[in-house]
Amino acid sequence: MSVSLQRALEDYLTLRRALGYQLQSSGRLLAGFVRFAEHAGARTITTELAVAWARQPQGVAPIRWSQRLGMVRGFARYLVTIDPETEIPPTDVLSARQQRTAPYIYSLEEIEALMDAARDLWPLVRAATMRAAIGLLAVSGMRIGELLALDDGDLDIEDGVITATGKWGKQRQVPLHPTTVQALRAYQQTRDEYRPVRPTEALLITRHGDRLTKGAFLEAFRALLITVGLEGAGERERPRPHDLRHAFTVRTMINWHHAGVDIRRELPKLSTYLGHVSPESTFWYLQAVPELLELAARDLDQLLEEGREER
Repeated sequence: MSVSLQRALEDYLTLRRALGYQLQSSGRLLAGFVRFAEHAGARTITTELAVAWARQPQGVAPIRWSQRLGMVRGFARYLVTIDPETEIPPTDVLSARQQRTAPYIYSLEEIEALMDAARDLWPLVRAATMRAAIGLLAVSGMRIGELLALDDGDLDIEDGVITATGKWGKQRQVPLHPTTVQALRAYQQTRDEYRPVRPTEALLITRHGDRLTKGAFLEAFRALLITVGLEGAGERERPRPHDLRHAFTVRTMINWHHAGVDIRRELPKLSTYLGHVSPESTFWYLQAVPELLELAARDLDQLLEEGREER
Protein backbone atom coordinates (compact mmCIF):
# COMPACT_ATOMS: atom_id res chain seq x y z
CA MET A 1 0.00 0.00 0.00
CA SER A 2 1.13 3.55 -0.62
CA VAL A 3 0.11 4.85 2.80
CA SER A 4 1.59 3.49 6.03
CA LEU A 5 -0.68 2.08 8.71
CA GLN A 6 0.36 4.91 11.02
CA ARG A 7 -0.57 7.58 8.48
CA ALA A 8 -3.82 5.79 7.65
CA LEU A 9 -4.74 5.63 11.34
CA GLU A 10 -4.10 9.36 11.77
CA ASP A 11 -6.37 10.12 8.82
CA TYR A 12 -9.04 7.70 10.10
CA LEU A 13 -9.09 9.25 13.59
CA THR A 14 -9.14 12.77 12.15
CA LEU A 15 -12.15 11.88 10.01
CA ARG A 16 -14.08 10.23 12.86
CA ARG A 17 -13.35 13.06 15.28
CA ALA A 18 -14.55 15.59 12.73
CA LEU A 19 -17.86 13.73 12.87
CA GLY A 20 -18.05 14.27 16.63
CA TYR A 21 -16.47 11.07 17.99
CA GLN A 22 -13.85 11.64 20.68
CA LEU A 23 -12.15 8.23 20.39
CA GLN A 24 -9.72 8.87 23.24
CA SER A 25 -9.52 5.30 24.49
CA SER A 26 -9.98 3.60 21.12
CA GLY A 27 -7.44 5.96 19.56
CA ARG A 28 -4.80 4.83 22.06
CA LEU A 29 -5.69 1.19 21.56
CA LEU A 30 -5.58 1.43 17.77
CA ALA A 31 -2.18 3.09 18.01
CA GLY A 32 -1.10 0.02 19.97
CA PHE A 33 -2.49 -2.22 17.24
CA VAL A 34 -0.52 -0.33 14.59
CA ARG A 35 2.68 -0.79 16.60
CA PHE A 36 1.83 -4.49 16.95
CA ALA A 37 1.27 -4.79 13.20
CA GLU A 38 4.45 -2.94 12.30
CA HIS A 39 6.46 -5.09 14.70
CA ALA A 40 5.05 -8.15 12.92
CA GLY A 41 6.14 -6.69 9.59
CA ALA A 42 2.56 -6.34 8.33
CA ARG A 43 1.78 -3.74 5.69
CA THR A 44 -2.00 -3.94 6.01
CA ILE A 45 -4.69 -5.46 8.22
CA THR A 46 -5.45 -9.17 8.14
CA THR A 47 -8.00 -11.08 10.17
CA GLU A 48 -5.28 -13.27 11.69
CA LEU A 49 -3.27 -10.23 12.77
CA ALA A 50 -6.33 -8.44 14.21
CA VAL A 51 -7.44 -11.49 16.20
CA ALA A 52 -3.93 -12.04 17.57
CA TRP A 53 -3.81 -8.47 18.82
CA ALA A 54 -7.37 -8.50 20.17
CA ARG A 55 -6.61 -11.60 22.28
CA GLN A 56 -3.46 -10.18 23.84
CA PRO A 57 -4.95 -9.31 27.25
CA GLN A 58 -5.14 -12.49 29.30
CA GLY A 59 -7.60 -13.20 32.08
CA VAL A 60 -10.24 -10.79 30.77
CA ALA A 61 -13.88 -11.35 29.82
CA PRO A 62 -14.54 -12.40 26.19
CA ILE A 63 -16.39 -9.14 25.62
CA ARG A 64 -13.07 -7.31 26.02
CA TRP A 65 -11.57 -9.26 23.10
CA SER A 66 -14.70 -8.61 21.06
CA GLN A 67 -14.52 -4.86 21.73
CA ARG A 68 -10.84 -4.68 20.76
CA LEU A 69 -11.50 -6.56 17.53
CA GLY A 70 -14.45 -4.28 16.82
CA MET A 71 -12.15 -1.24 16.95
CA VAL A 72 -9.82 -2.82 14.39
CA ARG A 73 -12.82 -3.81 12.25
CA GLY A 74 -13.93 -0.18 12.05
CA PHE A 75 -10.42 0.91 11.07
CA ALA A 76 -10.26 -1.89 8.48
CA ARG A 77 -13.52 -0.75 6.87
CA TYR A 78 -11.92 2.63 6.33
CA LEU A 79 -8.58 1.20 5.21
CA VAL A 80 -10.06 -1.10 2.56
CA THR A 81 -11.18 1.97 0.60
CA ILE A 82 -7.53 2.90 -0.02
CA ASP A 83 -5.96 -0.56 0.20
CA PRO A 84 -8.02 -3.36 -1.40
CA GLU A 85 -5.75 -5.98 0.18
CA THR A 86 -7.11 -5.11 3.63
CA GLU A 87 -9.10 -7.85 5.34
CA ILE A 88 -12.12 -6.85 7.42
CA PRO A 89 -12.46 -9.27 10.36
CA PRO A 90 -15.87 -11.03 10.19
CA THR A 91 -18.41 -10.03 12.82
CA ASP A 92 -18.78 -13.61 14.06
CA VAL A 93 -15.11 -13.84 15.07
CA LEU A 94 -14.59 -13.38 18.85
CA SER A 95 -18.24 -12.40 19.11
CA ALA A 96 -19.51 -12.00 22.65
CA ARG A 97 -22.45 -10.37 24.34
CA GLN A 98 -21.76 -7.82 27.02
CA GLN A 99 -23.08 -8.80 30.44
CA ARG A 100 -24.04 -5.58 32.17
CA THR A 101 -23.29 -5.58 35.86
CA ALA A 102 -26.16 -4.33 37.95
CA PRO A 103 -25.45 -0.85 39.33
CA TYR A 104 -25.20 -0.20 43.04
CA ILE A 105 -28.22 1.80 44.14
CA TYR A 106 -27.21 4.11 46.96
CA SER A 107 -29.82 4.73 49.61
CA LEU A 108 -30.49 8.30 50.68
CA GLU A 109 -28.88 7.47 54.02
CA GLU A 110 -25.70 6.28 52.30
CA ILE A 111 -25.49 9.44 50.21
CA GLU A 112 -25.91 11.55 53.33
CA ALA A 113 -23.20 9.48 55.05
CA LEU A 114 -20.77 10.11 52.17
CA MET A 115 -21.44 13.84 52.28
CA ASP A 116 -21.08 13.91 56.07
CA ALA A 117 -17.76 12.03 55.84
CA ALA A 118 -16.55 14.60 53.32
CA ARG A 119 -16.80 17.28 56.04
CA ASP A 120 -13.67 15.83 57.65
CA LEU A 121 -11.51 16.23 54.54
CA TRP A 122 -8.74 18.80 54.63
CA PRO A 123 -8.36 21.57 53.69
CA LEU A 124 -11.84 22.99 54.01
CA VAL A 125 -12.13 23.77 50.30
CA ARG A 126 -11.50 20.09 49.49
CA ALA A 127 -14.25 19.11 51.90
CA ALA A 128 -16.62 21.66 50.39
CA THR A 129 -15.80 20.56 46.85
CA MET A 130 -16.42 16.87 47.52
CA ARG A 131 -19.68 17.59 49.34
CA ALA A 132 -20.86 19.75 46.44
CA ALA A 133 -19.76 17.20 43.82
CA ILE A 134 -21.42 14.21 45.51
CA GLY A 135 -24.58 16.15 46.24
CA LEU A 136 -24.89 17.46 42.70
CA LEU A 137 -24.33 14.01 41.18
CA ALA A 138 -26.99 12.56 43.48
CA VAL A 139 -29.72 15.11 42.76
CA SER A 140 -29.08 15.85 39.08
CA GLY A 141 -28.23 12.46 37.57
CA MET A 142 -25.33 14.00 35.64
CA ARG A 143 -22.36 11.98 34.44
CA ILE A 144 -19.08 12.56 36.25
CA GLY A 145 -17.50 13.94 33.08
CA GLU A 146 -20.32 16.45 32.74
CA LEU A 147 -19.92 17.46 36.37
CA LEU A 148 -16.17 18.04 36.18
CA ALA A 149 -16.49 20.06 32.96
CA LEU A 150 -18.85 22.61 34.54
CA ASP A 151 -17.77 26.23 34.64
CA ASP A 152 -19.32 28.95 36.77
CA GLY A 153 -20.99 30.27 33.64
CA ASP A 154 -22.87 26.99 33.24
CA LEU A 155 -24.75 27.60 36.50
CA ASP A 156 -27.68 29.98 36.21
CA ILE A 157 -28.45 30.92 39.81
CA GLU A 158 -31.47 33.05 38.90
CA ASP A 159 -33.28 30.40 36.85
CA GLY A 160 -31.93 27.43 38.81
CA VAL A 161 -30.58 25.67 35.74
CA ILE A 162 -27.26 24.05 34.81
CA THR A 163 -26.09 23.71 31.22
CA ALA A 164 -24.41 20.31 31.01
CA THR A 165 -22.26 19.24 28.07
CA GLY A 166 -22.67 15.52 27.53
CA LYS A 167 -21.46 12.94 25.05
CA TRP A 168 -20.61 14.14 21.55
CA GLY A 169 -20.59 17.69 22.88
CA LYS A 170 -24.37 17.82 23.14
CA GLN A 171 -25.71 20.33 25.65
CA ARG A 172 -28.86 20.09 27.71
CA GLN A 173 -30.56 22.11 30.43
CA VAL A 174 -30.68 20.46 33.86
CA PRO A 175 -33.20 22.14 36.20
CA LEU A 176 -32.26 22.16 39.88
CA HIS A 177 -34.29 22.27 43.07
CA PRO A 178 -34.02 25.61 44.90
CA THR A 179 -32.23 23.91 47.81
CA THR A 180 -29.60 22.60 45.39
CA VAL A 181 -29.11 26.08 43.97
CA GLN A 182 -28.65 27.44 47.51
CA ALA A 183 -26.10 24.74 48.32
CA LEU A 184 -24.10 25.47 45.16
CA ARG A 185 -24.14 29.19 45.86
CA ALA A 186 -22.88 28.54 49.39
CA TYR A 187 -20.11 26.37 47.93
CA GLN A 188 -19.09 29.14 45.53
CA GLN A 189 -18.82 31.58 48.43
CA THR A 190 -16.66 29.16 50.43
CA ARG A 191 -14.51 28.46 47.38
CA ASP A 192 -14.08 32.15 46.53
CA GLU A 193 -13.02 32.99 50.07
CA TYR A 194 -10.39 30.25 49.97
CA ARG A 195 -9.18 30.94 46.42
CA PRO A 196 -10.32 34.42 45.31
CA VAL A 197 -7.90 34.30 42.36
CA ARG A 198 -7.85 31.11 40.29
CA PRO A 199 -6.42 30.02 36.93
CA THR A 200 -9.74 28.46 35.91
CA GLU A 201 -13.43 29.25 35.55
CA ALA A 202 -14.29 25.76 36.80
CA LEU A 203 -17.21 25.38 39.19
CA LEU A 204 -15.45 22.66 41.21
CA ILE A 205 -11.83 23.18 42.18
CA THR A 206 -8.97 21.39 43.96
CA ARG A 207 -7.15 22.71 47.01
CA HIS A 208 -4.72 24.41 44.60
CA GLY A 209 -7.48 26.30 42.80
CA ASP A 210 -7.35 24.20 39.62
CA ARG A 211 -10.27 22.38 38.02
CA LEU A 212 -11.17 19.22 39.92
CA THR A 213 -9.83 16.27 37.93
CA LYS A 214 -11.39 12.83 37.60
CA GLY A 215 -8.38 11.22 39.25
CA ALA A 216 -8.52 13.51 42.28
CA PHE A 217 -12.25 13.02 42.63
CA LEU A 218 -12.08 9.23 42.37
CA GLU A 219 -9.25 9.03 44.92
CA ALA A 220 -11.19 11.06 47.46
CA PHE A 221 -14.43 9.22 46.70
CA ARG A 222 -12.86 5.84 47.27
CA ALA A 223 -11.52 7.00 50.64
CA LEU A 224 -15.02 8.14 51.59
CA LEU A 225 -16.48 4.76 50.60
CA ILE A 226 -14.06 3.08 52.99
CA THR A 227 -14.88 5.57 55.74
CA VAL A 228 -18.63 4.89 55.59
CA GLY A 229 -18.21 1.12 55.14
CA LEU A 230 -19.27 0.78 51.49
CA GLU A 231 -16.04 -0.69 50.13
CA GLY A 232 -16.96 -4.05 48.58
CA ALA A 233 -20.69 -3.33 48.45
CA GLY A 234 -22.53 -4.39 45.31
CA GLU A 235 -21.46 -6.68 42.48
CA ARG A 236 -18.29 -4.75 41.64
CA GLU A 237 -15.18 -4.26 43.75
CA ARG A 238 -16.77 -1.10 45.04
CA PRO A 239 -19.69 1.22 44.19
CA ARG A 240 -18.87 3.85 41.58
CA PRO A 241 -19.64 7.58 41.53
CA HIS A 242 -21.57 6.83 38.30
CA ASP A 243 -23.92 4.69 40.37
CA LEU A 244 -25.24 7.93 41.87
CA ARG A 245 -26.71 8.59 38.42
CA HIS A 246 -28.33 5.15 38.48
CA ALA A 247 -29.67 5.79 41.98
CA PHE A 248 -31.19 9.10 40.85
CA THR A 249 -32.92 7.40 37.92
CA VAL A 250 -34.25 4.54 40.01
CA ARG A 251 -35.57 6.83 42.73
CA THR A 252 -37.34 8.92 40.10
CA MET A 253 -39.04 5.85 38.63
CA ILE A 254 -40.02 4.47 42.03
CA ASN A 255 -41.47 7.83 43.07
CA TRP A 256 -43.42 7.96 39.82
CA HIS A 257 -44.81 4.50 40.48
CA HIS A 258 -45.92 5.38 44.01
CA ALA A 259 -47.54 8.54 42.64
CA GLY A 260 -49.48 6.49 40.09
CA VAL A 261 -47.60 7.94 37.12
CA ASP A 262 -47.37 5.90 33.90
CA ILE A 263 -43.62 5.21 33.79
CA ARG A 264 -43.61 4.16 30.14
CA ARG A 265 -45.26 7.41 29.11
CA GLU A 266 -42.89 9.57 31.18
CA LEU A 267 -39.72 7.67 30.28
CA PRO A 268 -38.87 9.80 27.19
CA LYS A 269 -38.82 12.90 29.41
CA LEU A 270 -36.42 11.25 31.83
CA SER A 271 -34.25 10.11 28.93
CA THR A 272 -33.99 13.68 27.70
CA TYR A 273 -33.15 14.91 31.19
CA LEU A 274 -30.39 12.33 31.54
CA GLY A 275 -29.00 12.97 28.07
CA HIS A 276 -29.69 9.44 26.85
CA VAL A 277 -29.76 8.90 23.10
CA SER A 278 -33.00 6.92 23.30
CA PRO A 279 -35.55 5.79 25.93
CA GLU A 280 -34.24 2.23 25.54
CA SER A 281 -31.09 3.25 27.42
CA THR A 282 -33.23 4.42 30.34
CA PHE A 283 -35.65 1.49 30.11
CA TRP A 284 -32.77 -0.85 31.02
CA TYR A 285 -33.18 0.28 34.65
CA LEU A 286 -36.50 -1.57 34.81
CA GLN A 287 -34.60 -4.82 34.22
CA ALA A 288 -31.46 -3.98 36.19
CA VAL A 289 -33.05 -3.13 39.55
CA PRO A 290 -35.08 -5.79 41.39
CA GLU A 291 -37.31 -3.27 43.15
CA LEU A 292 -38.41 -1.76 39.83
CA LEU A 293 -38.90 -5.20 38.34
CA GLU A 294 -41.09 -6.17 41.30
CA LEU A 295 -43.21 -3.04 40.88
CA ALA A 296 -43.59 -3.77 37.16
CA ALA A 297 -44.66 -7.34 37.99
CA ARG A 298 -47.29 -6.03 40.40
CA ASP A 299 -48.67 -3.81 37.65
CA LEU A 300 -48.85 -6.79 35.33
CA ASP A 301 -50.65 -8.89 37.94
CA GLN A 302 -53.15 -6.09 38.47
CA LEU A 303 -53.81 -5.80 34.73
CA LEU A 304 -54.33 -9.58 34.44
CA GLU A 305 -56.71 -9.56 37.41
CA GLU A 306 -58.71 -6.69 35.92
CA GLY A 307 -58.89 -8.62 32.64
CA ARG A 308 -60.25 -11.72 34.37
CA GLU A 309 -62.88 -9.64 36.16
CA GLU A 310 -64.04 -8.09 32.89
CA ARG A 311 -64.50 -11.54 31.36
